[in-house]
Amino acid sequence: MTKIDPTNDQSAWNALNTEIENCESCPRLIEYCSQVAQKKRKSYLEHDYWGKPVPNFGNPRSEVLLVGLAPAAHGANRTGRMFTGDRSGDFLFAALHRAGMCNQTESFDNQDGLILQGCAITAICHCAPPQNKPDRTELSNCRPWLEETLDRFRFRVFIALGAMAWNSMLQVAKQNNWHDGSSAKFAHGAELHFAPSRWLIGSYHPSQQNTFTGRLTPEMLDQVLIRANQMKTENQ
Repeated sequence: MTKIDPTNDQSAWNALNTEIENCESCPRLIEYCSQVAQKKRKSYLEHDYWGKPVPNFGNPRSEVLLVGLAPAAHGANRTGRMFTGDRSGDFLFAALHRAGMCNQTESFDNQDGLILQGCAITAICHCAPPQNKPDRTELSNCRPWLEETLDRFRFRVFIALGAMAWNSMLQVAKQNNWHDGSSAKFAHGAELHFAPSRWLIGSYHPSQQNTFTGRLTPEMLDQVLIRANQMKTENQ
């Protein structure tokens, strides 16, 4: 990885994102992203697909970082922006808007004017995986990007969207000596203190599998975002 100047947050953020976009550590994922971009979904035939690793999104000076799983094949892998262009993103950004954490309720493409306010978004896997399931080696290959994101910037409240994101955050926290690594089970609304002055909070992932079945409701996600905003004040 290129050495990044931590004194300039935006410059460091842009440099890190460029490295993420150029990553070729996982041949299976790179090939899959490219294939999807070439074949396209019928409803998106006129769209230019991104078709490569999707970078972090948001304000690097924020305190809240949402940690997702991976880009959707015809969502972020198409638009080039986290949670943009699919139903999961629609659900998430509507909630962020209600919480005052973004300026509009929907996300169509990476030029739609959506701006995150006081938060940023990353993922434990930056490439769209087949069947939304990266394997262990691919997650391990991608973990340095999460480590770099947490190491270089001053995020203090982490929202893990799903159990896999929760477990990845625990692994990085142990490595950074923020947490002793003791078992902490994922649950919606679960909270864990990371020293010094950092918090992890769990949420069910806003996938259609969860939102269409009622496992995750708008009110449930609202409560997690409200709590995340409260944690920022508690940490001051």
